[in-house]
Amino acid sequence: MRHNVSPVFAALGDPMRLSIVRRLCDTGPLSTVKLTDGTALSRQGITKHLRTLEGAGLVRADRVGRDRIWQLRTERLAYVRKYLDEISTQWDDVLTRLRATVEK
Repeated sequence: MRHNVSPVFAALGDPMRLSIVRRLCDTGPLSTVKLTDGTALSRQGITKHLRTLEGAGLVRADRVGRDRIWQLRTERLAYVRKYLDEISTQWDDVLTRLRATVEK
């Protein structure tokens, strides 16, 4: 894998950012105002989290009037999933070889 996935894991390590990603997965694109609703954070606080997610390549925004509509970048999530699948396959191979060695 050529692209660094560390920023994705760092971004998703925060409970609020993970919650934002879940909401966008469940509902589709939402405005900053809608994403702020139901949280204890200000619009500025939510925006800070959204900028981190954007920096990690997980979301993008389109300006509509005075607000931004945020949506997931599913290709980035698919890339990270592929990365995790590759790691999982590697670990399965290592564990299979270890088991074979131990059973000898």
